[in-house]
Amino acid sequence: QVQLTEFGGGLVQPGESLTLSCAASGATSRIFAMGWYRQTPGQQRELVAIIKTNGESNVQDFLKDRFTISGDNAANTVHLHMNELKPEDTAVYTCHARIIGNNYWGRGTQVTVSS
Repeated sequence: QVQLTEFGGGLVQPGESLTLSCAASGATSRIFAMGWYRQTPGQQRELVAIIKTNGESNVQDFLKDRFTISGDNAANTVHLHMNELKPEDTAVYTCHARIIGNNYWGRGTQVTVSS
């Protein structure tokens, strides 16, 4: 089992930055990738960014100019750095971890971008 705890959501104004963090615990040695998804009401959950334990990472093309993802294998954490936030970035952001044969999800953290 893997448990995921997210930190860092909240209310920000357009143009501001925010970093989300996710800490994994439990069977962390089995994790080979972690990432972030987001979802707005009435929409499907979409992948935001993913990073593998070997350091390879990928951010959705439409977010690459503003979002980056980083990871700390020793601390079993990943961070989503979001810059120049826009109202359309408002969503519940959920951390995700992959092991062979299973996926784990955090509870989600709300990010609201509004003036």
